[in-house]
Amino acid sequence: MMSNLFSIFDPSTNLFNLSLNWLSTLLGLIFIPYSFWLIPNRYFFFWNFILNKLHNEFKTLLKNNYFNGSTLIFISMFSFILFNNFLGLFPYIFTSTSHLSISLSISLPLWLSFMFYGWINNSQHMFSHMIPQGTPSILMPFMVMIETISNIIRPGTLAVRLTANMIAGHLLMTLLSETGTKMPNYFIMFLIMIQILLLILESAVAIIQSYVIAILSTLYSSEVN
Repeated sequence: MMSNLFSIFDPSTNLFNLSLNWLSTLLGLIFIPYSFWLIPNRYFFFWNFILNKLHNEFKTLLKNNYFNGSTLIFISMFSFILFNNFLGLFPYIFTSTSHLSISLSISLPLWLSFMFYGWINNSQHMFSHMIPQGTPSILMPFMVMIETISNIIRPGTLAVRLTANMIAGHLLMTLLSETGTKMPNYFIMFLIMIQILLLILESAVAIIQSYVIAILSTLYSSEVN
């Protein structure tokens, strides 16, 4: 019996005094060699189809800011988050995206780079975003304050959205599995069915959250120019 419900998210488990849990973040690299096969397999065709669809969508969102290779960073971010979300669904694999240290490390540098680029190279356009068109003069100071706050909390909302969704599903599955030992035998099959449905739901959440973060980051980058 675990002493703490949140111990499933504990990154301090160590081996030889080394915290090796974070190495699960690099497990997505094992999928890369598939891309270098002489004869492409179905996995390669399927993944290539997804990346092409994402490239076309990000290209549309970037509009005038698009240039060759500009969608690569968002596609890479989508792939990284997706692999880590899915790997966390396997037993005994540490979910790195359930920690703010990983999700903030993804969202904060991107947001800072967008802000620095926008305010240095296109400050007039950034100021115009502070006040929506048609705002009454008396409301302008409040609109500037609201827009500034909403802009500042963007990296935090991206990080918390991913972390909270990863934690919520894992906690629910853990709570249900803990009650399984105390249930009568005729309830076990019912519990297994619920766990399978939750696993399917978590798989969908893993895809949706990686897609949402990639899309929102693309939209934030398109606003600075």
